[in-house]
Amino acid sequence: MLLRRPRQPLELTEVELREPGPGEVRVKVECCAVCRTDLHVVDGELPDPTLPLIIGHQIVGTDDHGRRLGIPWLGWTCGVCGYCTSGRENLCDRARFTGYTLDGGYAEYAIADERFCFEIPESYTAEEAAPLLCAGLIGYRAYRMAGDARRIGFCGFGSSAQILAQIAKADGREVFAFTRDGDVAAQEFARRKGAIWAGGSGEAPPEPLDAAIVFAAAGELVPAALRHVGKGGSVVCAGIHMSDIPSFPYALLWGERVLRSVANLTRADGLALFERLKTLRIETERTRYPLERANDALAALRSGELVGTAVLA
Repeated sequence: MLLRRPRQPLELTEVELREPGPGEVRVKVECCAVCRTDLHVVDGELPDPTLPLIIGHQIVGTDDHGRRLGIPWLGWTCGVCGYCTSGRENLCDRARFTGYTLDGGYAEYAIADERFCFEIPESYTAEEAAPLLCAGLIGYRAYRMAGDARRIGFCGFGSSAQILAQIAKADGREVFAFTRDGDVAAQEFARRKGAIWAGGSGEAPPEPLDAAIVFAAAGELVPAALRHVGKGGSVVCAGIHMSDIPSFPYALLWGERVLRSVANLTRADGLALFERLKTLRIETERTRYPLERANDALAALRSGELVGTAVLA
């Protein structure tokens, strides 16, 4: 499913399957989960994608040696810059990204740098594992940036939040979920995944939060999240793209509150998450689409009607 120009539907087409280069693997795609970042690429909200482009970066498949591999968003880094050599390869200025500057997984096959792939636990099917490759990985990085918060708010309850809510519950934390106002289905979904409270973004939680993670791409949620966290609390913006944050009074930030963003992921994040999953089983709710209906999956995500994660399989 090829993107020829932003703001145009993906096109079902045949492309030549190239041979892997040095250090690369060819993976027969079993499943590719749909991410909001895919939507940002298609809708032209992320600049300068490599066109024409096969999008998709939550890929699970089998390589030519029979290994089950996952291909994530971070597809290559230079390895020599100050960021790469200090454990911050997610900030590499020359980094390349799967489904954005490298072809991704809305296809039958994908080519990837072997160093940036993860081995998938046998206990997970392809459809179960695919959402972990971005919603899980980048969400887990955001979750760890929230520190040891006991009461944590999730602003936007979709693919990432359903995974992180289960991890937070297992860690003994209390999850408060914020959805679009009036979205009863999403609020019920959040409760099923472990939230002790769920309400609209215009509502206040029953008690102050220690931290909040903003998953939704709506900048107006940032001042709201700051309003809900107590002194010394943190607000983590987990998305790669967000609409402009409106101005807000300094009083919302004062009291040593922290506002920060998450950029991409490191391979260490992936190793940490999959190590965590050795002792914790994550259950995700998914809607399956055939590859040729990728535009329908993106439309469902764009409209907000999707509950959980869409997967192409």
